[in-house]
Amino acid sequence: MTAAIEQIMLTAPVIPVLVVDDVAHAVPIAEALVRGGLPVLEVTLRTAAALDVIAAMKTVPGAIVGAGTVLNPQDLNAAIHAGATFIVSPGLTEPLGKAAVESGIPFLPGTANAGDMMRGLDRGLRHFKFFPAETSGGRPALKALMGPFSDVRICPTGGITLDNASDWLAIEQVLCVGGSWLVKRGAPDVAAIEAAARAAAALTRD
Repeated sequence: MTAAIEQIMLTAPVIPVLVVDDVAHAVPIAEALVRGGLPVLEVTLRTAAALDVIAAMKTVPGAIVGAGTVLNPQDLNAAIHAGATFIVSPGLTEPLGKAAVESGIPFLPGTANAGDMMRGLDRGLRHFKFFPAETSGGRPALKALMGPFSDVRICPTGGITLDNASDWLAIEQVLCVGGSWLVKRGAPDVAAIEAAARAAAALTRD
């Protein structure tokens, strides 16, 4: 599990965080992001269409589609059934952590403090989403956490933009960032999405 989630995190510097209301928009969005160089897609379970969106995006060649905003084992099972390749959660609870580890699916749980990371490490997890990144103290807070947790690997999400993503990627333990700026809700402007993806894909890790 740990090797698989690390490989996913290293695929591109940015994982688009997607809120899609209409399954008809799924394939055009995924195609534009993949063309732009961002094949790893996190579809949040925040809309009624989300599970169908995951299934539709899975048909796009090159797309690596996961589910985000997974809150409990029921969400986990539904996302896996829809075809999610990986799972992202905003936090880490005992029931969800146990179910995710037992499922074997690559799992990126949300953490914002030392206690969260310690609970994850107790379950054999060492890859985490730092969330919400900017309002949880930003880069200074993450750098402080990385002192006692230097072996973990991080995907900051929440308040990340094209302008500040490079600063986050410069932190040694950060493998990628989550970005919600790439795709606006509503009918997709595929040219704008592809252009935004190309700009994000050009970011580098120091």
